[in-house]
Amino acid sequence: MELIDSVKPKIQRVATPEDLAVAALDTFVKAAAEAIDERGAFNVAISGGHTPEQFFNLLGERPESLALAWDKVRIFWVDERCVPPEAEASNYGLAAHTFLDKVSIPIENVHRVTGESIDYAHAVHEYQETIRNVFALRPGQTPVFDLIVLGMGADGHIGSLFPNSYALFDTEDLVSIVYMTDGDYSRITLTHPVLCASAHLTILVSGREKARILKEVLQSAPDPVKYPVHTLWPILNKVTWIVDNEAGKDL
Repeated sequence: MELIDSVKPKIQRVATPEDLAVAALDTFVKAAAEAIDERGAFNVAISGGHTPEQFFNLLGERPESLALAWDKVRIFWVDERCVPPEAEASNYGLAAHTFLDKVSIPIENVHRVTGESIDYAHAVHEYQETIRNVFALRPGQTPVFDLIVLGMGADGHIGSLFPNSYALFDTEDLVSIVYMTDGDYSRITLTHPVLCASAHLTILVSGREKARILKEVLQSAPDPVKYPVHTLWPILNKVTWIVDNEAGKDL
């Protein structure tokens, strides 16, 4: 994996999880306003999990968010668990009750993954076709999201690209299925070429439990199979890490 030596991770340090949520909101609002002003639409992919929940709440509450031209915002998901949308584990469900139900986004601009489908291959195909249609892609083209908001797991995974997963090696598709064998839910995820094509990516890292893995991934040689977040190392110039004090205590 090639990486220009002069390219270093761009880390935005904040004090608390609340400050992290505010910083994420600021990034989202600025990216949205810029994209809408320049191209008339803002294409964004978001993740689920505990870390972005406060950020999502702010999207549904803060004046600077509510004032956005939400009719020009198109929401996608980086990944989704194979569960119904009303399930507690649903990434869509988290977004729905924290901000989607509170902003003026048209339903046709919300492009969720049908995680409830019993035919995972169909769900993958459906989501991939949705992306192709919305971005008006020709065969072989990759969408360029204006912003992708990620978290990072305690094992260095992003989206549902887990260590040693087949999905890490899927470079032909836009979307891939990840079968879980440890009792966890199977997942549907964007592939890493889609992540790497994004105009900008933000990684939110919060909490003391992320301190060890954050230090490891930032200080070790790139190894995407061991640490899937390292798939982003060739495009580090487009990635901003927003890190609170607890997560960044060992840096």
